[in-house]
Amino acid sequence: MKQLNKITLGLLTGLSLALPLSGFAQKKASLTSKTNSANAIDAIREADLKHDLFALAGDHFRGREGGTLDELKASAWIAEQMRAIGAQPAGDDGTYFQFFNIQHLRITKTSQLSIGSHKLTHGQDAFVLAPSPATVNAPLVFVGTGTPAELAKVDIKGKAVAILFSGTPPADLSFRRYMTMTMRDKSAELVKAGAVAVVYVSDARAQDLFVHWSTGYERGRYDLPGGPNTKVPQQAPTVWLPATDLAWVQQAGQQFTANINVENSLYPSVNIVAKVPGTDAKLKNEYVLFSTHQDHDGVRKAIDGDSIWNGADDNATGSAGTLAIMRAFVKKPSRRSALFVYHGAEERGLIGSRYYSATPTVPREAIVAVLNAEMIGRNAPDSAALLGSQRPHRNSADLVNLAMAANQAGPKFKLDTLWDKPTHPEGWYFRSDHLPYARLGIPSICYTTLLHKDYHTPKDEPERINIAKLANVTRWIYLTGWTVANRDQRPTPDKDFKLER
Repeated sequence: MKQLNKITLGLLTGLSLALPLSGFAQKKASLTSKTNSANAIDAIREADLKHDLFALAGDHFRGREGGTLDELKASAWIAEQMRAIGAQPAGDDGTYFQFFNIQHLRITKTSQLSIGSHKLTHGQDAFVLAPSPATVNAPLVFVGTGTPAELAKVDIKGKAVAILFSGTPPADLSFRRYMTMTMRDKSAELVKAGAVAVVYVSDARAQDLFVHWSTGYERGRYDLPGGPNTKVPQQAPTVWLPATDLAWVQQAGQQFTANINVENSLYPSVNIVAKVPGTDAKLKNEYVLFSTHQDHDGVRKAIDGDSIWNGADDNATGSAGTLAIMRAFVKKPSRRSALFVYHGAEERGLIGSRYYSATPTVPREAIVAVLNAEMIGRNAPDSAALLGSQRPHRNSADLVNLAMAANQAGPKFKLDTLWDKPTHPEGWYFRSDHLPYARLGIPSICYTTLLHKDYHTPKDEPERINIAKLANVTRWIYLTGWTVANRDQRPTPDKDFKLER
């Protein structure tokens, strides 16, 4: 831990920091004069948001990948902005930081893989789906799309089975999740029937995912130390190939060989925590938690010549918005204290929020609500969504009603309700940092402007963000939090809250 603090101290010392910009050219959100005079919403300025967005999502921080020095550098920058704004440190040991370790399980670079004369490199032209050690040397048989009729013609016992991916997901499942589940379940069936390895070749739809999503398999699995994803799976290898390999994979008489090794190590990540103390002698011991995450995907394989996956919308928008809300609370503190938590390693599986919710730096029972900002700067300028606003995801009708009232007092977004339904194929409610708090019974909601075509690609650049919309969502979050932080009673949890999974 001492070594981690030295790293961070050096980063802070060496960083060149810019002061917040002033000026505000765009029209503010429509507010009543009474509401406007009661808060510091004027402190939320588009110029500041744009400055912070471009700083965090610029190439300097190389995509802020969780568990890397790039994430730590970006976190140090955020902490310095907190200090400059005037928010107090609320992390460990009087700092803005709460360090934690990520356990990382991955396939080593010394692992070898080949089919016939084709040598394959995991993470480049082939992906092994699970980091499981294996040694295989077996004939390869191609079984088409793997229908029962096709499998009945081939003896697969003791062989590696090559299969062309095919299928259509049900309405309540995205193609990505469907493909992942199908590969997993079909591979298990084939291995149970005697196969020693499974090789999937992409069809047209799976090929798009191979280009944009396969790098996650190169990284391996992450979790908090001792978590379920840190256990080394014991299973036959499943390999995923691009569609361009189909012609030669079908050739008869080839041998499949694999020598797969696995390594297990710890990486540092960090939550960044600040507070603005409340003004009420009693209520200042309670906290409204403004949540976001600072990490993204880092440097990965190049797409159209760009290898830095900057994550401007995901989630430099939420990070910039949270700094803007902080400025408003510093300008005019509320009765309750405002707590600001930037969660590290969200993209690794909500690891930072899972860690902070389990080991908060304030009493957990003192957290009255969580307002989470996740991707708040794209899509139609007049629309947004509030996750946790309807059953079974709603855990506080009281908090949701306050958020709805704040929307009407502020930006008046048309709210998309489809993405919060349990039948939505993306399962979006379960993929951001409000979730660990909601599971603990803390009233929690998530503000988002939803997915877009540049999601988790190098094209998620700051130039593509609608700054005016970002400002309006930020004001909406602020107005909700301002109300929660000033009224006498804390938001009431729903007594019958129970998630579908």
